[in-house]
Amino acid sequence: MRSMWKGTIGYGKAAIPVKAYTATEEHDIELHQLHANDGGRIRQKRVCEVDGAEVPFSEIVRGYEMPAGDVVMLTDEDLATLPLATTRLIDVRAFVPLEQIDPISLSKSYYLEPEPAGIKPYVLLSEALQQAGRAAVVKVALRARESLGVLRVRDQVIVLTTMLWPDEIRTPEFPFLHEDVELIGPEVQAAVEAIEQLSGTFVPAQYTDRYREALEDLIEAKIEGREVVRPSAPEEDATVDDLITALQQSVEAAVKAHAAGNGKDHVGKARSAAGKAKAAAGKAKAAADKADTRARTRTSR
Repeated sequence: MRSMWKGTIGYGKAAIPVKAYTATEEHDIELHQLHANDGGRIRQKRVCEVDGAEVPFSEIVRGYEMPAGDVVMLTDEDLATLPLATTRLIDVRAFVPLEQIDPISLSKSYYLEPEPAGIKPYVLLSEALQQAGRAAVVKVALRARESLGVLRVRDQVIVLTTMLWPDEIRTPEFPFLHEDVELIGPEVQAAVEAIEQLSGTFVPAQYTDRYREALEDLIEAKIEGREVVRPSAPEEDATVDDLITALQQSVEAAVKAHAAGNGKDHVGKARSAAGKAKAAAGKAKAAADKADTRARTRTSR
C-alpha cells in the first residue's frame, strides 16, 4: 500500500508521527458507456454553457453559484488564505465511550502506521484506548478539507475514520412519526422471540456480492463465446485508403524522379520497388476489407 497522508497524532504533550493508508477498497466492476455501432468509448467533454466551447483544464476555476444565477469565482490563491490549522495534525479533542459514536456519522477509514520514532507511543496509545474502551474524537485536514474524525483500534492498528459534521446529517421527517401507533404486549413479545430465534454471530466472510459474481460470470461467458468487439473509429478505415493512395503517389513520383536523373537502371529498381509497394498496399486493403466483413458478421449475429 502507498500512504496518502503523513502527519502527527497530537494529544497533551504527546506527538506521534504516522502515515495514513486507505483502509477500504470497492470491488465494483467498472462498466463504460460505449457506442453500440462500433464499440467506441463515449467521452465527456468540459463545455462552457455560455459560448459552447470546450474548456481546457487550465482555464477551469471553482466558484459558488448564488440563487439568482450569479457566480463568485474563487482562485487557488483565494482558497489558500482560508484557515486550515490542522493540515498535518490529527488533533485529539476528547476521549469518549465507543457507544457514543453514531455509525451514521462515520465516513471513510484510514489505517495509521507509526513512523519508526513513534512506535512505542503509538502502541501505548493503542493499548490505552482498548483498555479504557474509548475512542478519540479528533479534527484533521485531509484532501484540503477539515473533517471531524475518530480514532479507534482494529487488530492492534489505530484507525482514523472521518465523520460527517452534525449539520450534514439529515433529520428524518416522516408522517408516521407523528401518528399514535398502539402495540399490544403479545405482538411485541412475538417479534422479540422471532428476532432471538434468528440471532447469531456476524461473520462477514459468509456474505458475498452475488451481483458482482454474476456479472463476472456474464462477462467471462461473453469472452468465451467471442462476443468481443475491437473498437474501430470510421477514420481508421479511411486512413487505410489514404495510406494506399499516398504510397502509390509517392512511388510514382520516385519513378519519375529516377527516370529523369539516374538512367534506366535506377528506373528499373524504382519500378520494382513500386510493384512491391503496390502489392503490399493491396494486401493491406484486403486485410482491412476482411476485418470489416468480420465486424459486420459479428454485428448481424
